[in-house]
Amino acid sequence: MSANMVDWELAVALGSRVAGDGPAVSTGEAQEVVTGLRADAERSTGLVRDYTGLVAEERTAPVLVVNRAGWVEANAAAFSTVMDPVVARLTEAKGAPSGLSQALGSRVTGAEVGLLLGFLGSRVLGQFDPFHDPSGRLLLVAPNIVHAERQIRADPADFRLWVCLHEETHRVQFTAVPWMREHLFAQVQDLVDTVEPTRMAEDLVAGASRLLRGGGSLLDVVGTPEQREVLDRVTGVMSLLEGHADVVMDGVGPSVIPSVAQIRRAFDRRRQGVGVLDRLLRRLLGLEAKMAQYRDGAKFVRGVVAKVGMEEFNAVWAAPEHLPSRAEIGDPSAWVARVLG
Repeated sequence: MSANMVDWELAVALGSRVAGDGPAVSTGEAQEVVTGLRADAERSTGLVRDYTGLVAEERTAPVLVVNRAGWVEANAAAFSTVMDPVVARLTEAKGAPSGLSQALGSRVTGAEVGLLLGFLGSRVLGQFDPFHDPSGRLLLVAPNIVHAERQIRADPADFRLWVCLHEETHRVQFTAVPWMREHLFAQVQDLVDTVEPTRMAEDLVAGASRLLRGGGSLLDVVGTPEQREVLDRVTGVMSLLEGHADVVMDGVGPSVIPSVAQIRRAFDRRRQGVGVLDRLLRRLLGLEAKMAQYRDGAKFVRGVVAKVGMEEFNAVWAAPEHLPSRAEIGDPSAWVARVLG
C-alpha cells in the first residue's frame, strides 16, 4: 500500500544519482575490495564470538557487498516495509486520495525520500537490515569504505577488518539473539499505534518550526508523549546495539589490527562532519543523536563489563525486559542492580 504514497522507483533513481558512484577504482581493485570484505566478514564471525561469547549458530542472515545504488535500493525496500502500517492507518482515517493528487504526492514524497537516501548512501559504511526476510541481511558498502579509508589515510587492510568487526557484531546480535528482530518490529508497531492521523499535519508544522528556529531534529517532528515513550525504548535498544559493536571492534582490534588506535582517533574526527552543510544535515536528519548512541552505548557496555565481566553482561541478551532503558544507558550501575541484583 505504501507504493501508492511514495514513488519508490523515483526514490531509488534519484537517491542513486545523488549518492553517486564513489571514489575511482580500477576493475581489479574493485574486485579485490569485494573479495577482501567478504573474507573479513567471514573472519569476523569467530573474532566476535570469542570476544563476546555470543554464538550465531548459522549464517542465516547473508552478507552482501554492495555499491551505493545497491544500498539505496535495499533501504528503499526497508523504508517501504516500515511505512506500510503507517500508510494503512492514514488511509483508513482519511480515505485514499484522488488519482491526480496521489500521483503528484507520491512523486513529491519519492523525491524527498530519494534525497535522504542519496545523502546517507554516500556515507554509510555498513548496515544490518533487520527488515529483510527471513532473517535480515548485512550490507557492506564498498565504495564508502574505500572513500573513508582514503579520507582518514588508514591502512586499507586494517580499516576494512575494523569496519567488518563492527558490522558483523550487528549480524551476530540479531542471529544469536533470536527475539531481537521481532522485538524491534514490535517497537515499530507500537510507534505506529501512537500515530493520530488528524494531528499529523499540526505536528509536522510545529516540528518544522522548531527546526527552523534551530532546535531539535527530524526525530522531534512527531513527538507526542506516547511516541516519546516508545522512542525512549528504541533509543535504549539502539544505543546498546551500536555501543556494543563499537566496544567489540575496539576490543578485538589490538590483537588483529595493528593500527586500531590511530584508526579510532581519525574516524572519530570524521564522524563529527567535515563542513558546515554536512554538520547541518547531520543534525536535521538526527545523525547527531546517532553519534550519541555510539558514544553513550559504548560507555554503558564498558561500565557494565568493568563491574561484572562480559559473561554477566550477556544477561542483557536473555530477554527483552533485560534491555537497558534510555536512563540506564547513562547509569550502568542502575541496570546491574535491576537485572543482576
